[in-house]
Amino acid sequence: MAIHDPELLDAIESLGFEVLDGVTVWRHMFNDNPPELSNTRGARWNPGGLAAIYTSEQRETAIAEGQHAMDSQPLRPKARRYVYELRVSAAKVLRITPDELATLGLDPEDLQSPDFSACQRVGAHAAFLEYDALIVPSVRADGTNVVIFVNELAADAAFERVEVEQIA
Repeated sequence: MAIHDPELLDAIESLGFEVLDGVTVWRHMFNDNPPELSNTRGARWNPGGLAAIYTSEQRETAIAEGQHAMDSQPLRPKARRYVYELRVSAAKVLRITPDELATLGLDPEDLQSPDFSACQRVGAHAAFLEYDALIVPSVRADGTNVVIFVNELAADAAFERVEVEQIA
């Protein structure tokens, strides 16, 4: 049995890629956690062991994603909240629009499901194909998230802080 599904690999490659060249993204963080801190435990688009940094193309989307993280806690945290403006460059980025979900074996429910396996499968396959990042629809706001695969990021890629703002 193959570790990677050849049909999914073909479907991902059929969508092509884009280049991010000094693009502005935003990241919501709590307390003193730096925006460069990657998630290695796994989340919607990265299985455990595949380090990823979750950012958003829109400031409001980043804040909405952070708000969802707070709202999902059984006791409301009293953490300080920050939104970072970042500049990112990456050579090979897969943009997945709502219309392209079916091409990858996903449906809109997969984006909201507490079971991340379908989306993680796409992320793992994209990382295998050496994509640096995914741009995916957000279900928390009318915007898009940029999931940067830290382990896959090419040596000439850039990730720099531009500004930070504490939010209420």
